[in-house]
Amino acid sequence: MRPTTGMLHHVELWVPDLRRSLVSWEWLMEALGYSAFQEWAEGRSWRLGSVYIVLEQSPALSDERHDRCRPGLNHLAFHVESRALLDVLVDQAGARGWTLLFPDRHPYAGGDQHYAAYLENADGFEVELVAADV
Repeated sequence: MRPTTGMLHHVELWVPDLRRSLVSWEWLMEALGYSAFQEWAEGRSWRLGSVYIVLEQSPALSDERHDRCRPGLNHLAFHVESRALLDVLVDQAGARGWTLLFPDRHPYAGGDQHYAAYLENADGFEVELVAADV
């Protein structure tokens, strides 16, 4: 698919510890269908179609942890093709460095018609996985 004006090109996340971040992000990116794209000493990226996601450990970081409640990025949301796949990903997420947020309301923390999982990793980044078959 040819990119069109306004379509997302890439997202770059600065992480405090690349090695630690790879435990959670590498698994998630591959589980969602992204392929390894770029690799360098301080970073990695994964690509799906024309969009890619970058993790980089920059020397210009001003804090040790991302705070999703401060101004800036709150979370990234990804489509997941089915409720069944979302459930599998949630089952695997804990062993890959992700913690389920709002477990008492899962999988409807976003509302009765929104089958989703909200996950947070050790660096404080949140992802939302949204079942497409809802």
